[in-house]
Amino acid sequence: MINVLTAGVFLRSGSVAIYVIGKSGLLAYTRAAADAFAPLGIRVNALAPGTVDTDMTRSGGPEHFESMAKSSPMSRMADADEMVGPALLLASDAGSYITGQCLSADGGLAVH
Repeated sequence: MINVLTAGVFLRSGSVAIYVIGKSGLLAYTRAAADAFAPLGIRVNALAPGTVDTDMTRSGGPEHFESMAKSSPMSRMADADEMVGPALLLASDAGSYITGQCLSADGGLAVH
């Protein structure tokens, strides 16, 4: 199982606090579920994307879009396709010994 969070769970996110609170709860659930389901051979992990170029990120207008793009050290947003590789790692046999973890795919936004 892969839960999708946001890199915001590792940042100060006052302007989107309610959104981040919900995603932080999902991180806690990920860890608890990983513990509960491990004896059944079920892995539970989370993916925490940074800013991804989607309709939602474009809805704030060009200035907001540019600001969000420059927020990561890579100075760009991820293309949605760039989340496929990290998700495949967590879902495939390549990640067979990974459970209860949160993989950040955020361009270095939330270094931890």
